[in-house]
Amino acid sequence: MTTGSTRGHNQAGVVTHYDDVINPEHQTGLWRTCPLVAIASSPTIAFDYNESFHSYDATDDWTLTQAVAGTAAISTTAPGTLDIDSNSVTVTQGVNLQNLNACFVPAANKSIWFEARIQVDEALTAELFIGLCASDTTIIGTSAMTTNNRIGFQCVTDDGVLLFTSEKNTAGTTTTSGTLVEATYVNVGFYVNGVTSVEGFYNGASVGTAHGTANVPIVAMFPSFVCQSGGTNDPVMHLAGYRVFQLR
Repeated sequence: MTTGSTRGHNQAGVVTHYDDVINPEHQTGLWRTCPLVAIASSPTIAFDYNESFHSYDATDDWTLTQAVAGTAAISTTAPGTLDIDSNSVTVTQGVNLQNLNACFVPAANKSIWFEARIQVDEALTAELFIGLCASDTTIIGTSAMTTNNRIGFQCVTDDGVLLFTSEKNTAGTTTTSGTLVEATYVNVGFYVNGVTSVEGFYNGASVGTAHGTANVPIVAMFPSFVCQSGGTNDPVMHLAGYRVFQLR
């Protein structure tokens, strides 16, 4: 990867650093408002969960539930990547994976930033979820979202189009974000402004109008990833790390 110069950015008093070649969208992107520099000096500011996948222990932090089939394992070809394999060509079969030891709860003045980097093999025949949601072993049921409290990105229509979704109890809404391309990584993320609003970001760019208070869940949620088959092919999600940051 070619790097550029390290730059500084000041967003209403929040100072951040970025590479002007790797992430030139930083000045208008997800992380511009996150006090990443400040937390390096004081861990009392926020809870910073940064998963780079040095290892994966299916019996420790993670809870993997098979919808009949599916596996998760550290990649042997891409360092720092978890391969989440539906291991099936049958519709709705695959992996429901949650880190139930990393808990985040939206609250007033406790903003949350989330971002994950993914690539999906057979993206046009995959059922997917990437984000935070309540503890649930069937986040995607019969080709539909079945969890009532979530913030993230979903695809249940077998077309590779990711929708940014947020739902509080049964009050949910979605916004089209982008279309996955084979063999191409994308960054998907969102900013939770307390309990006021949620804004999605696709490859660093805002996906549009933020979702309002009625769609911001205020329950315990956990990093969650689903990769299931839409039928015909065997989708694999390559998860090249994710980060969640919440103010204390």
